[in-house]
Amino acid sequence: MHIDRNLRLSSPRARRGIGSPLTRRAFLGVTVTSTAIAPLLAAQQTALPPYVPRDWSGQTPLPYPDPDIIALDPRFRPYILFNTPIRRHFTGTLWAEGPAWNGSGRYLVWSDIPNNRQLRWLEEDGHVSVFRQPSGHSNGNTFDHAGRQLSCEHGGRRVARYEHSGAVTVIADRYDGRRLNSPNDVVIHPDGSIWFTDPPYGIRGNYEGRPAETELPLSVYRVDGATGAIARVTDEIGAPNGLCFSPDYRRLYVADTGSGRNVKVWDVDGERLVNGREFARLSLPGDTESLSVADGMRCDVDGNVWAGAAPGVQILAPDGAAIGVIRLPERCANVCFGGTRRNRLFMTASQSLYSVYVGTQGAGIA
Repeated sequence: MHIDRNLRLSSPRARRGIGSPLTRRAFLGVTVTSTAIAPLLAAQQTALPPYVPRDWSGQTPLPYPDPDIIALDPRFRPYILFNTPIRRHFTGTLWAEGPAWNGSGRYLVWSDIPNNRQLRWLEEDGHVSVFRQPSGHSNGNTFDHAGRQLSCEHGGRRVARYEHSGAVTVIADRYDGRRLNSPNDVVIHPDGSIWFTDPPYGIRGNYEGRPAETELPLSVYRVDGATGAIARVTDEIGAPNGLCFSPDYRRLYVADTGSGRNVKVWDVDGERLVNGREFARLSLPGDTESLSVADGMRCDVDGNVWAGAAPGVQILAPDGAAIGVIRLPERCANVCFGGTRRNRLFMTASQSLYSVYVGTQGAGIA
């Protein structure tokens, strides 16, 4: 369903009026007529402006608004803050993945899969340090409602939970008596259940894990938070990768980086997934013949899906339309919302960690 631009004003952000990110932009554009804006919006929907290399050291001033935060559709404009830049916080990983925000600790943890380590960025002063090494070649990470970290480990072919005591609890490493392939990404449901994807990427060689044979169909699983029972919720997907719930937890989105090359969505019916269907098939903006594939994903409170996908991050409206782009110089594997107000998008992209403030907040807890 297409959401009219005026209907966007019914959102919690837009109802706040003066405090919304539109205020400053509207002030700067009050003399521009609607007839002048229309051609600009049409151009944004069909092609991106040329990419201009920039100085990521933070020493060279950047004109606002940031030229690499781009609206493809009017629905994305409220999420663009006029006076904020994309920032690079760290570079030096081999393949950055799995960002997760710890609210009580005010830090971000993420994985450097080939280097078999996790890194931590502190909000207080931007300090980056090695958080865990070895990390079992961890990929996706999250935190549960008790503040405990969960990680998908390629090396152990398992989902692990790191307890406050320092002990490690194995959440899942087998199903139906056979070893999992290489758990990839993980999310938490309010009922305490743990949902994760299990593609083969960590057992294809020695770079991101250890070579091994696939023992199970590529699937999505649910682990009961009370009993620990593991159930396969779907194997109707080529290679399940990133996943996220909608803000009301009634839908589960899963990126297919296998044969499907799309994003699928299911309705959540208690412990089951039903009514699986295609949610979006991405392309490079302005080039519908060139496919772009989503990797890690997170939802915001308005139900938009923010997906790591070329040329950086693509933002998908609840109807599946690509409405905006955050362009990066590296391939972005995953994203999460963090910061004290959950309005800062963190992006793990190949060798680096980036962030940018946006005009919304993340849904969920990590």
